[in-house]
Amino acid sequence: MQGEGARDFEQCTLGANNKIFLHRHWSKHRIEEPVVPDWDTFHGEEKPLIRTYTHRAIDKEQNIITIDFVFHGDEGPASYWAHKAAPGDFLGVAMKLKSAPLVPETDWYLLVGDATAIPVLSCILEALPTTAKGKCILEVATVADIHTDLRHEGIEIEWLINPHPEQGSLLTEEAKKAALPKGAMTFAYVAAEYRTVKELRWYFREELGWTAKMFYAYSYWKAGMAEDLSVADRQAEKRSE
Repeated sequence: MQGEGARDFEQCTLGANNKIFLHRHWSKHRIEEPVVPDWDTFHGEEKPLIRTYTHRAIDKEQNIITIDFVFHGDEGPASYWAHKAAPGDFLGVAMKLKSAPLVPETDWYLLVGDATAIPVLSCILEALPTTAKGKCILEVATVADIHTDLRHEGIEIEWLINPHPEQGSLLTEEAKKAALPKGAMTFAYVAAEYRTVKELRWYFREELGWTAKMFYAYSYWKAGMAEDLSVADRQAEKRSE
């Protein structure tokens, strides 16, 4: 996406979350500019639809923001917009103007995510030093969804194929198989569906005895529910750390 405001976000951490704003009547007004809120000052028909995504790259010279979308049909507003987008269509974007590392320095990393986590895990892998060690487990729907350019010389990359992640993920079982190095400081980063995150958070705390500083886990979505309807459940689960 290209626009003059892109350079305003150059200090933001790549891989962090942003908010996108779509026209409330998204299926009919792709080319009409959504009202970007002054937070609580808008209402009714002016109120845009808001979804959470990840900024994959920011090019301040070309005024371009790169945001990856997972296409899952035209039923949802963001997926529909991305599928139908053409030059001249509008999308509002907001980000927190801060820079902070996504993961701490540690001896060994366990990175776990589904298709929605590919942008953030890509950014983490690109930011890690070449000496970093660990394992990255990613779940996608088909072989064609594998990102062959996602690599790190010290991190083992494992791809799981699951055509129906909404019916249950393979990530929890596979993450538990990871051979964690004994005596090494380990940090886990998990971004996936609600149930996967809940199961792995319990595993880290109860089975491995990890403290909250040893992992980050947050659900990007909840099967069967739109983002705005599942946000309360996902935030409550995050606060249980």
